[in-house]
Amino acid sequence: MTNQQPKGKLEELFRRIAFTLILLAVYRIATQVPMPGVDPDALSSYFNNLSGNIFGIFNTFSGGALERFSVLALGIMPYITASIIFSLLTVSFPALEEIKKEADGYKKINQWTRYLTVGLCLFQGYMLAIGLETAKSAEGASVVLDPGMGFRLLTIVSLCAGTMFVMWLGEQITERGIGNGISLIIFAGIAASIPNGIANTINLFRNGELSGLSLLIIMLVMFAAFWIIIYIEKAFRKVPVQYAKRVVNNRVFGGQSSHLPVKVNISGVMPPIFASAILGFPATVSNFVPESSPIKIYVDDITQALYPGEMLYNVVFVGFIVFFCYFYAQIQFKTEDIAESLRKNGGFIPGIRPGAKTAEFLDNVVNKLTLVGAIYISILCIMPTILLNTAKVPFYFGGTSLLILVGVAIDTMAQAETFLISQRYDKTYKARGKHSGVKRF
Repeated sequence: MTNQQPKGKLEELFRRIAFTLILLAVYRIATQVPMPGVDPDALSSYFNNLSGNIFGIFNTFSGGALERFSVLALGIMPYITASIIFSLLTVSFPALEEIKKEADGYKKINQWTRYLTVGLCLFQGYMLAIGLETAKSAEGASVVLDPGMGFRLLTIVSLCAGTMFVMWLGEQITERGIGNGISLIIFAGIAASIPNGIANTINLFRNGELSGLSLLIIMLVMFAAFWIIIYIEKAFRKVPVQYAKRVVNNRVFGGQSSHLPVKVNISGVMPPIFASAILGFPATVSNFVPESSPIKIYVDDITQALYPGEMLYNVVFVGFIVFFCYFYAQIQFKTEDIAESLRKNGGFIPGIRPGAKTAEFLDNVVNKLTLVGAIYISILCIMPTILLNTAKVPFYFGGTSLLILVGVAIDTMAQAETFLISQRYDKTYKARGKHSGVKRF
């Protein structure tokens, strides 16, 4: 019996992994299903002219579904946007924060997030349908074959259903698979572009358009970027915590020494996502402003100044990243709540008074670490742009994509390891008769 237990749990882990891979394969197949009423050649030509705007970000996260205008063109982004909105509202409005702390508060917030997701799908689907009706390829061909209200309604219903389907896949992966389903779906969308980028690079090398030295530099830079991301994402500062001794019924509790881990990159990948979306907004608007409009010339000037690779773009991009790093750090790591929790449990930081002084000390630690994390994210996100313009890298792989790939991979591996460790503890407890009802003397 003792030898069969680990084997059974290992098989369960394999089943979870297989289930996850199957649903991810279903997602990738669904991204290939096109929307009716669209000329694929004209659509491909149109999207080739949209580099550098918000469509490029959404297309990356959807695994190319937006560029093909698949039924999953919106992907999971409406749900992520709705989650971010409710995160901001929870911080801004104490009433929502109190609801979240209730027993079923998380379910309420999650349900409201779904309703907002549907609303965003309807709005984005309608706007996307209108934009495509006026879109033309480089040769002047219309992207939409039969524009009108019928096409708009079909687009809205199909895209909304596609996003709901992706949400369902993510939930099934989270419950029955391994890892966070939503994160793995984004991971799969980004990873799907890697083989194409590698194939294009090899073709350039074979055709003589890319020298061996340039290829070697690209490989070294990519490996260095992955190593740095892994190192920083797993790095944290240990804040020492001491728990006071308490005597309850002639028994002594507490007195242990522990630590509070504070990650270097507390804010995660949200700062570059927000910054990219904001900077891509002028370019997105420019594509939908008619040539006859009087504001067209001003929108084009702003778009040109904020084009990826330009000096102004890099400066503003870094500024937004730093701002959102500090903003999200305050949301993710609430120092006042942590200080209050330590005080209630008899914990304190050596040399720091419990309560307000502890929160002030933690604020100082978080601010210093956030500065390091902001510099790290800024360099990582600016580096691909510099390589693209100076070193003529043949394919663009953004820092945000690298962060998501490495972060999700680390999190999934950690969950698999936690699953095995928990089962090992369960086996140990059963061997000692904790759950089997066997009394040992």
